[in-house]
Amino acid sequence: MFAIRQYEFGPAENLRFEEVPDPEPAAGQVRVTVAAAGVHLVDTTIRKGGFGPVAFPMTPGREVAGVVTALGDDVSSDWLGRRVVAHLGQANGGYAELAVAGVGALHALSDDVSFEAAVAMIGTGRTVVAVLDSAKLTKDDVVLVTSAAGGMGALFVQEARNVGAQVIGLASTEKLDLVMDNGADAAIDYTQPGWADGLKDMTVVLDGVGGEAGALALKTLGVSGRHVIYGWASGAMTPISTEALFPNSLTATVALGPGLMRRGLRALEEESLAGLASGRFVPAVHPPFALKDAPKAHEALESRATAGKVVLKP
Repeated sequence: MFAIRQYEFGPAENLRFEEVPDPEPAAGQVRVTVAAAGVHLVDTTIRKGGFGPVAFPMTPGREVAGVVTALGDDVSSDWLGRRVVAHLGQANGGYAELAVAGVGALHALSDDVSFEAAVAMIGTGRTVVAVLDSAKLTKDDVVLVTSAAGGMGALFVQEARNVGAQVIGLASTEKLDLVMDNGADAAIDYTQPGWADGLKDMTVVLDGVGGEAGALALKTLGVSGRHVIYGWASGAMTPISTEALFPNSLTATVALGPGLMRRGLRALEEESLAGLASGRFVPAVHPPFALKDAPKAHEALESRATAGKVVLKP
C-alpha cells in the first residue's frame, strides 16, 4: 500500500508519500480500506514535535472512514464488508490506503452517509458536542463564533440556529459568503481593523482563535456573558484576567482538556454521528486533497486557507 511517512519532526515537506507493507490486524482489530482520512490541526502540531513523544518512522492521521476488509482474531465476522468510521486515538496511521483500528473504536455507517462527512464528525464533531455541552446555547443567546468558516465553526453556527439563537460569524473576506450560506445572521471580516467596533451585548463567544481576536471578542460580551475557549489557532491563548471579567460579571470556560472527557469520548462520538444522521449537523468539507498531497493539506490548514474539514482521499 501507499502511505504518508514521517521520519523526523519539522515542516510539512517532511511528510513523504511512500510504498510500505500492508498492515495486518492483530487480535481485536480490523483492517480498513481507507476512503477518507481526516486532517486535524493537532496533526500539524504532532508533525512539528509539539504534542507528546512519537516513535519514528510513523504514519500520521487519527481519523479514518472506509470499508472493513480484514479481521483479526476474536472479531465478529459481521464487521467484514461494513462501512465504518473510527478515531484511532494516539495510534495514528490514518494517512494511508489501509489502516488498522480496534473493533471498539468502530462506528458502523449507513449507505447514505458519505465517508467524508463521517470522518469530519468522528473527531471534529465529538469536540463540537463537548464544547456545546459547556456553552449551553439557548434561543435567547446572541452568539459570536470565531473562525466560523472552519470545520468546527460551521457546526457551531448551525447549532446556534437550531436552538433559535442569533449568531454572528467571524471569518476572512473570502469566506464570509460561506458563513452566511451556513445560516449566520451576519458575517464579519476579523482581519480588518476595527472589526469589533459596534459589537456589544453578545451573550456567548465561542473562541477557537485566541490571541488578539479572542481578546477583542471578549470585549463584545454583555452582562453575564460567557466566553467559551476551545482552541487558539492564532498560536496564543486569549489573555483573560479577573479584571476583564469583573465589570460585566463574565464567565470564562475552557471546554477542552479534562472537561472533554467528562462524558467519555465514545458518547461524544455517538452523539456527533447521530447528529449527522438526523441532519442536526451538516459538516463543511474542504475539497479533498489526494493522499500524496498531505504536505499541501497541512500547509493549507496551517495558513488558514481552507474552509471546512480537511480530508485526504487515497
